Amino acid sequence: MRPGPSQDDVRRQNLGALLRHVHVHGATTRAELTTTLGLNRSTIGALTADLSAVGLVSEGAPKETGRAGRPSLVVRPESARVYAYAYSVEVDRLRAARIGLGGAVLDRRDLDRPRGLLAAEAAPLLAGAVKEMQQLVPADAICVGAGVAVCGMVRRDDGLVRLGPTTGWVDEPIGAALADELGIDVPITVGNVADVAAFAEHARGVAAGCDNVLYLYGDVGVGAGIIAGGRRLTGHGGYGGEVGHMKVARDGRPCECGSRGCWETEIGEHGLLRAAGRSDARGREALLAVFDAADRGDARAQTAVRQAGDWLGFGVANLVNVFNPEMVIFGGTMRDLYLAAAAQIRSRLNSNALGACLEHVRLRTPKLGEDAPLIGAAELAFERLLADPLDVG
Repeated sequence: MRPGPSQDDVRRQNLGALLRHVHVHGATTRAELTTTLGLNRSTIGALTADLSAVGLVSEGAPKETGRAGRPSLVVRPESARVYAYAYSVEVDRLRAARIGLGGAVLDRRDLDRPRGLLAAEAAPLLAGAVKEMQQLVPADAICVGAGVAVCGMVRRDDGLVRLGPTTGWVDEPIGAALADELGIDVPITVGNVADVAAFAEHARGVAAGCDNVLYLYGDVGVGAGIIAGGRRLTGHGGYGGEVGHMKVARDGRPCECGSRGCWETEIGEHGLLRAAGRSDARGREALLAVFDAADRGDARAQTAVRQAGDWLGFGVANLVNVFNPEMVIFGGTMRDLYLAAAAQIRSRLNSNALGACLEHVRLRTPKLGEDAPLIGAAELAFERLLADPLDVG
């Protein structure tokens, strides 16, 4: 017979549950925590005292209650003092941010990224941005970790980027390279950009409260973050969600992954620009120019957008049939394409998806916008703290 959890285990779980609630939902009264967590008032008081003692939360009276009687104390995350670094390695840019407990973006830096820049070359640039931000960090602040969002297939065990066709990366150790450059003794967790963006939108964005979510992220390629039953679905090695490499055309065009006829050859950057007669252009601004031209009546641009929208709806219908999500979120360039071709996408989705799977699906754009990958990368870093709040530096 397996022994039950010890008192220390229960205490650690309760501390984590309380801190996670405040981290995700923000300032919360003790009375609300008592109801939400199902614990008595004295236990909530003891837990908040423990978290306050190590500087993770603070307590104070509410500004106004509008009620008679003694107000319940409000528990707030110490966002300015407890933070994580977040990085996003994208096709055309690098981003770094310092994000406080509770999800507040405290500082950020954006850098251009020449295409073809490898991890060993990107790491010093990201580290330089972090060193600039470190100059503004309070002396008593605590860095609990760092998270990296990358366009590519990321091995869960060690964060190695096995393949990033759109970034040109093959077996790139971005986490190790950053650790060497930064010289800070905190764990660095690496994740796929679509996966961490889905994580962020599920925790504190448009998909909060939804347990089954697809987040489609586009740039040159297309990937998906999948939340199933309230949990991230990343596959055995961490490589799940490579929906851009679904085969949709038997004799289709070559893909950067080495195959042919992949979904992203039709809805990704190269496919849409080629269809619009702008194969020499590249980048998000070039895509936005196509959408603008279509909106102004350019016939070729309209055809390109309509075709891409039809293919996007085709693929989404297949994914809806497989995963039965409550919500599909369109991020990155997929957001731009969705907004430009929503009618086409919905038409294809309605004709191809199974009625039972389609009944409750909502199509949305990210509430967190372009910050979703950064906030998601920070959430990866905060996970260790939330699992054991008293094991803080």
